[in-house]
Amino acid sequence: MRFVLFYEATESFNYFTDEIAKELSGRGHDTFILDLIDPSNPSHSMNDFMTFCAQKPDAAICFDRAGIHNDTFIQLWDSLGTVAVHILMDHPLRFHPTMEHTPQRYIQFCPDEEHVRYVQKYFPHIKNIEFLAHAGTPDVKPVIPYEDKKYDILFSGTYYVPESMFSDLEKVFPKSSPMYGIYMQIGSDLTAHTDKPLIQSVLDVLDANHMPLSDSAVKTIMRNMTPIDWMVRMYYRGKAVQVLVDAGLPVHVLGRGWENHPSASSANLHILSDRIGLAETFDYMRDARINLNVMPWFKEGTHDRIFNTMLRRSICLTDLSIWINEHFQDGKDIVLYDLNRLDQLPQIAEYWLSHPDQAKELLENAYAKTAADYTWANCVDTILESLERCYHVK
Repeated sequence: MRFVLFYEATESFNYFTDEIAKELSGRGHDTFILDLIDPSNPSHSMNDFMTFCAQKPDAAICFDRAGIHNDTFIQLWDSLGTVAVHILMDHPLRFHPTMEHTPQRYIQFCPDEEHVRYVQKYFPHIKNIEFLAHAGTPDVKPVIPYEDKKYDILFSGTYYVPESMFSDLEKVFPKSSPMYGIYMQIGSDLTAHTDKPLIQSVLDVLDANHMPLSDSAVKTIMRNMTPIDWMVRMYYRGKAVQVLVDAGLPVHVLGRGWENHPSASSANLHILSDRIGLAETFDYMRDARINLNVMPWFKEGTHDRIFNTMLRRSICLTDLSIWINEHFQDGKDIVLYDLNRLDQLPQIAEYWLSHPDQAKELLENAYAKTAADYTWANCVDTILESLERCYHVK
């Protein structure tokens, strides 16, 4: 088969694109990657793209709307009969316009089973909507023994002061407006109820305020939920790190913005780097006994940080999700904590740091499961199976 993929502004998505293209090519399929940021990029140019498309691509694989983000691409895929495979890495609320106007032959994947139901309810014209777990990249470097790892606890990801997210909301709704108050209520509801998905909090707050619950009204509210989504993510990301640092545990962090964290001046918080590529992050993850994960409010979903941690034989210490609970076992191949009981997080981390034999057994269990079920090879399997099932493309 023939596949088109895309480079765009998000470095990690370009890494994922390379992994999928590599897997497809290894199976004998023809692939071409178009650079949407620099269409003159040698080997990824628009001219070469048009040459490749002269013979119909069977599918165009896109992350977070890149490649189906304007009418030109949609018309191209429709004219060629190409299937657009849209892989979402975030909540569908960020892609309402894209989902309102999709190519005729279209498959959408979501990383959270609740997101699938969200699309089914509010975008019922999308018929081929499926769950797709994130994927990890198998490790090719030598294993670092547990005792020899450099870092006790590592967190990889950005940090923003939670309240700073409200400035984007203020561009849409003045602080004095009733709608701004509604969003503040939603934010408070989410921070107080860590098991709620975004949509449930929206519905609950609208109901409490006796506001319309029509699908169109809910979609309008959700369309502007990005600042609240980011706020609650950063709130708990910051709290998880804070409680570990306050307990005297050394925490190393990778990513932008940690100089703004309340514990930035603490001797226990170590800022390693401001911004590095995803592949370079793996070197740090490999060298940590524990990789801390704080889920991006995916209450029935996954995150690639989990699988890449496990594939580097490091303990994944993560908060709960229904999907995680159903596919992994606390204390056997993963270590879980509860956002409602963050006071217990230091004790959990200390146990695994002080019990290396149990830790080594756990990380080997996690490695075996992830290597078998949650790599890019598994992701490509799912994509190919969906293409065959939905459109008989094989």
